[in-house]
Amino acid sequence: MKRMRRIWAVLLKLWRGVGRGVASVMPKGLYARSLLIVIVPMVILQSAIALVFMERHWQLVTFRLSNAVTQDIAALIDMHRDFGADDPDNRKLERIAQDRLSLDAEILPPGPLPPALPKPFFSLVDRAMSTEIARQIRLPFWIDTVGRSNLIEIRIDMGDAILRVTAHRSQAYASNTHIFIIWMVGTSLVLITLAILFLRNQIRPILALADAAEDFGKGREVEFRPRGAREVRRASYAFIEMKRRIERAMEQRTTMLNGVSHDLRTILTRFKLGLALLADEAGLRDPDGVDQELKDLLVDLHGDVDEMQRMLEAYLAFARGDSGELAAPTDIQALLETLRLESERSGHETRVRYIGEPMATVRPDAFKRCLANLLNNALRHGEKISLEGSCDNKFLLIHVDDDGPGIPVSAREDVFRPFVRLDEARNQDEGGTGLGLSIARDIARAHGGDVFLGTSPLGGLRASVRVPV
Repeated sequence: MKRMRRIWAVLLKLWRGVGRGVASVMPKGLYARSLLIVIVPMVILQSAIALVFMERHWQLVTFRLSNAVTQDIAALIDMHRDFGADDPDNRKLERIAQDRLSLDAEILPPGPLPPALPKPFFSLVDRAMSTEIARQIRLPFWIDTVGRSNLIEIRIDMGDAILRVTAHRSQAYASNTHIFIIWMVGTSLVLITLAILFLRNQIRPILALADAAEDFGKGREVEFRPRGAREVRRASYAFIEMKRRIERAMEQRTTMLNGVSHDLRTILTRFKLGLALLADEAGLRDPDGVDQELKDLLVDLHGDVDEMQRMLEAYLAFARGDSGELAAPTDIQALLETLRLESERSGHETRVRYIGEPMATVRPDAFKRCLANLLNNALRHGEKISLEGSCDNKFLLIHVDDDGPGIPVSAREDVFRPFVRLDEARNQDEGGTGLGLSIARDIARAHGGDVFLGTSPLGGLRASVRVPV
């Protein structure tokens, strides 16, 4: 029992290995796999038909034709034996063979037959003729079916002479092979063409559904109409319903956040107004007549309210994401120049370099917020800033470099988690909420891309944004 289990385990392992090997060479696309499913059975079926035709039809016809040629040769041998004395030059025999039997016959002096030739690879004619001569004539013979491709030469040792007969191959072999091959190849091409056209029409709705889902994930306007097979239409209608639910949820969330933002901003405005009135009543505008302790307290309260407002804006931005904004062609080069001006106004040396097509389809405000968060993170910890961008037919890539202390490799993924702050020398959101990089990555992923952190050529941190275009 244990031995059987071991054998079964080995066989199962081999089967899985073969399966993985076949899967590695199989095409990955549904279109190619569907064509393979159609073409492989067709090729197998045509091969089976060809094999049956060759083994049955060709063999049967060839043996019958070979039988007829052998009977003609046997008749010539009988004529030579019966009328050889009346026809010493064999003129009559050669004429009858030529005119009546379409054979080139010649009587040679007695002697040894040539050595046997090697059998050809496809020896159906050779085998059929040899079998029939051995069965009907029963005399030593020599046969050549490959010396001249369109002729067959046969020599029969009659004892007192050698009968040499040359016949056309078509007399002993079914010569309509090309018709069968042309018919088989022609029908296969027709069936493959129909299969390709049919599968293209079936695959096209699936590709349209995939493109619509990708465009919706990137925030682009989706114009999609279900079509195709029943199952594809069902998946399309499910996608449309899911899209409606997501848009409705996003609209409800946006409405709720706008309400919360309005209410909280109203309360913060009241706090500011109350502090301003309190400062006026306490004589804060007259520095000589105010208590220093009260002045410090009011300044701290003002700072707390401002900090609360900044935190509120950051929380709302993180919760809101980029909902409601549609993608549009945006001048990325001009956007980088705007960020450079903002960086230089804060007193940082900033360099901009851009290569490729300046226009790219993104959500303008959201993408600017993504880059601004990365730039603010660089401004907080570096003195020299570099903005580099490139765009090709597939991706838009933006690098934000600084010369700050950087982030350890082991912590580069942790800083993308909301509210995470580093204990090391570089804190990615010092004095803030710890949401800057989280918001940047969420926006990039909403565009179908991502944000990566690496080592900058300036010696600090490199934040790279890559989104498909």
